[in-house]
Order: sequence, then structure tokens, then C-alpha cells
Amino acid sequence: MAVFAQPGAGARFDWGLSGAAELGRVCAALVVVDVLSFTTAVEVAVSRGMRVHPFPWGEQAADYARRIGAVAAVGRRKTNPEHPWSLSPAALRTAPVVADLVLPSPNGSAISAAASATGVPVVAACLRNAPAVGRWLRAQGYGSTDAPVGVVAAGERWPDGSLRPGVEDQLGAASVLDALARVPGGLSVEAAVALAALASTPDVPAAVRGCVSGRELVEGGFAEDVAVAVELGVSDVVPVLLRQGYFAAA
Repeated sequence: MAVFAQPGAGARFDWGLSGAAELGRVCAALVVVDVLSFTTAVEVAVSRGMRVHPFPWGEQAADYARRIGAVAAVGRRKTNPEHPWSLSPAALRTAPVVADLVLPSPNGSAISAAASATGVPVVAACLRNAPAVGRWLRAQGYGSTDAPVGVVAAGERWPDGSLRPGVEDQLGAASVLDALARVPGGLSVEAAVALAALASTPDVPAAVRGCVSGRELVEGGFAEDVAVAVELGVSDVVPVLLRQGYFAAA
């Protein structure tokens, strides 16, 4: 139904792969937010000069990387001194720079890879670069009713594969929407409600550290990944998914 695309608004908001598919049909640009950790990892890697290829989670990522002459990131616990590239933003800060990095993940990367098929620009946003993403979108003329932008919070997955909304991604999406609050087309109701979460969260880093996803990483030994992710507005890098299939700086 057309109503699911939130018609009439310049900035719109939804969750997960299905939400991205719905907004991708009608929006002129899509923003994917997966704070812990895909889009944070993309921002870190792109800021260091790497081209990041999104890919759905699975063993096929290594085969795809070999075909295109890239390096495939592995799970956080599968790194070693010879292969330090993973979904960990902290690890990517210090890993050797490679020209092309295939970065699989079950949420943000899968959404980005699927969204690229729509042909519209796809931007990777996180808490580190949300203000810069908003400025770039406005400068490109997105945010009117004729050129709406869709902001998609990736969320996580329950064991049965269903969507588990995540506080960290709602706050990341809200940070982008905050930068889009005055676009000519205004915010949809869904976007305005998502944005309201930011106003009611006085300490965003503490909220991300204390939410389920943050605690999962901290208790799993990856507190540094959370620390990198909650550095608010420190980056001017805007990773855009190009037609060639990789994220690069706008």
C-alpha cells in the first residue's frame, strides 16, 4: 500500500530490510544506520581511504572478495595477526589499509547491498558522522516532497530471524533526522517520533553503552567498539554507495 511509504514527507523513517525496500521504492536517497557496528565500521574504513563493499553475512563473502581482488572482513573473534580486518570499528582503526574491503554483516550490510539495487544513493550513517550526513543530504537537495530521503535503522535479529529494534540504531537515525528536521518537506510522523527519542536521551553515549546491544559487546570483550561508536559528530566523512558496488567518501 502507498501509505506505508509515508507519502508527503521530505524525510521518512523505517526499520530493517523490509522498511528499506518500502522506502527505496519512493525515496530519492536512503540512509542506512547500523551503529553497532556496520555503518560505524564503514565510516572508519572509508575515512582511512578504503573502499567498502557491503555483502550479506555468510561464507560466500570470502569467495566474492577473491573474485574482485578484495580482502574479506571476518567475525570479531576470527581475526589473527595476519588477518586483522573484521566488523570491529576499533580493529579497522589500526588494521593495514587495503584498497577494497568486503564487509559482511547480517543487518546493515545486507540492507545496504539490497538497497543498492534500487539505483538511488545509499549513505552509511552512524553517531560519528550523522551531522555531516545531514548537511550533505541538504546540500544535494534531498528532503523535499519531490526528492524525499528515507532513513533506515537496521536493528538486530532475534534467533528466529525476526527484527529486534535497537536503541543504538534509533538514536543514530534520530541524529540524522535531527540534521534534517528543517528540510522543505518536513518529517513524517514516523520520523518525528523517532527523532523524539533523541530529545528524551540526555546522554546518548551512556544510553548506547547501557542498551542491550552495547552491553552485549562490552560483556563480550569489545568495549572499545562501543567507545568508537559513541564518539558523537567527530567525522565529516559521508560514505556513499557508488554504482560500482562499494562505499566511498562523497
